[in-house]
Amino acid sequence: MPRLVDIPMLETERLTFRAPEIGDFDALAPFVMSERARYVGGGADKDIGHAWRILATLCGHWHLRGTGVFVAVRKDTGAPIGSMGPWYPDPWPERELSWTIWDSDAEGKGYATEAMIAIRRHVYADLGWDTAVSYVDPKNTRSAALAVCLDCVIDPDAKAPHAEDVVYRHPAPAEVLT
Repeated sequence: MPRLVDIPMLETERLTFRAPEIGDFDALAPFVMSERARYVGGGADKDIGHAWRILATLCGHWHLRGTGVFVAVRKDTGAPIGSMGPWYPDPWPERELSWTIWDSDAEGKGYATEAMIAIRRHVYADLGWDTAVSYVDPKNTRSAALAVCLDCVIDPDAKAPHAEDVVYRHPAPAEVLT
């Protein structure tokens, strides 16, 4: 089976972060076609083809940018539960740290917080980023709450890819790498 190569694997206590693979489609597709995905380009009006294009986009970002979102996999079950990590497609104004939890049973258990703390350290320490933002639809209260939990602050002067997005600025590397 073809695989993305030269992509680091990261770990936390409960999760492994790896490159997207074809086997993730079974977990990703139901999420993309659900109302839970309405803030990240999915929704109940989307079809299986749209879900396939999302997976292809996640994979392609690695080839085009040399970095991209990881698939978060639970260590205890081996199940992929979401995608999260560095994201910088055109025409994004800045490098973003993004997150989605595909599996509704994995919500509210701290996985996204755990993941983003580790991934933020990775982009600052290993990739040399000096800043990061997260773009959040103002109606996406769960993502806004996670941004606050990660000590992000609203940056009213930053540009967003969509007019309605709120830009949350992550703490600087010096604040999280100590």
